[in-house]
Amino acid sequence: MHDIWQQILTAWHAQTTLEVIAVLSAIAYLILAIKEHIWCWFFATVSTAVSIYLFHAVMLFSEALLNVFYLIMAVIGWSQWRTGHNHKPQQIQKWPWRKQLPWLALTITCVPLLGFYMQTQNAAFPYLDALTSCFAVFTTFLVVYKVFENWYYWLIIDSLSIYLYWQKGLYLFAALFILYLVLVVIGIQQWSRKYQQQVIVNH
Repeated sequence: MHDIWQQILTAWHAQTTLEVIAVLSAIAYLILAIKEHIWCWFFATVSTAVSIYLFHAVMLFSEALLNVFYLIMAVIGWSQWRTGHNHKPQQIQKWPWRKQLPWLALTITCVPLLGFYMQTQNAAFPYLDALTSCFAVFTTFLVVYKVFENWYYWLIIDSLSIYLYWQKGLYLFAALFILYLVLVVIGIQQWSRKYQQQVIVNH
């Protein structure tokens, strides 16, 4: 255990200023998203923009591309949360399973395709990595439209990501995603209360 903590501390000291900005901005994004604060998308923009530069610099092009998607969704998220439906601020909504199933089917279909491609590139854990990536894309759409169920998907995605990072020896990132899990649980509780308040006000 001492060796693991030494590796975490070593990894932290090795972080560049830009990496620290990216991580802290990502944490700020999640905390503000829990509070339904529109400025969460500003921090998402900062985090993803910095991440694009960092991943491209070390030739992790797929990760850079994924963050390009996140950057675009941050801009859309800002607009959606500000204007929502009929130019009213976006409210929390819940999707029944029949509405989620088509999107789940599409996402699941993409997993083996991406996994096979990643396998040809000799990627580690290609199919598990593809699973988390594909569902991260789907779940980001849910966040943009304030779909309550997004938190449950993040719970699974972040748990699997912890395993991936731990297996790859990326203990700092594993620790970060453990923090994400705690914030996701808080997000479920907060959005559940706010959704109930919305129901009361709207009726």
